[in-house]
Amino acid sequence: MESTPAAWAAADVFLADTLVGHDPALEAALDAQRAAGLPEIEVAPVGGKLLSVLARMSGARRVLEIGTLGGYSTIWLARAVGPEGSVVTIEAEADNAAVARASIDAAGVGDRVDIRIGRGEQVLPTLEGPFDLVFIDADKESNTIYLDWAARLGHSGTVIVLDNIGREGEIVREDSTDSKVIGTRDGLRMLGEDPRFDATALQTVGVKGWDGVAIALVV
Repeated sequence: MESTPAAWAAADVFLADTLVGHDPALEAALDAQRAAGLPEIEVAPVGGKLLSVLARMSGARRVLEIGTLGGYSTIWLARAVGPEGSVVTIEAEADNAAVARASIDAAGVGDRVDIRIGRGEQVLPTLEGPFDLVFIDADKESNTIYLDWAARLGHSGTVIVLDNIGREGEIVREDSTDSKVIGTRDGLRMLGEDPRFDATALQTVGVKGWDGVAIALVV
């Protein structure tokens, strides 16, 4: 099969059907997000499942999410930490947070999710760690700020997931003027150079196009 965006999306749908399956609560969260007019920038189903598996593999009980949007990834993480765990999720937009709150509650995990409204750089200094897993999926221009706080609020062995690092391959361009590309490059460089992190990254193709994810440990 020819490698095209349509083929990537079809393969992604197959993987999601095979490995994720039908999930009424998650699908309802996406429907609510669409109805509210929120952007379709949530993780793909296989990405949500990856977050769940990483949280369970690492035994995470306290999770920090930066970028709630409509709560889709939050539900994945809240399920993964179990009834004794907790998720603190930060959302800059109050309207988004209200959509997320309703969907998270409807999914039956509202009691383990604390939504903090405000910009990440303002909310993060108010939090108390340590967190066992940090998922960063917010404005790319602030990636280095979020990574710094992830290390501060983590512990040795904390898992960090930095989303959307592919940027359609634009990350190779040193001359890029796109603030999202610049922020992504800065974040990746930080993961490679800052001794607090041991990291790798993977390119991905699928329903979200040409993208990728970085995964790090706090050392």
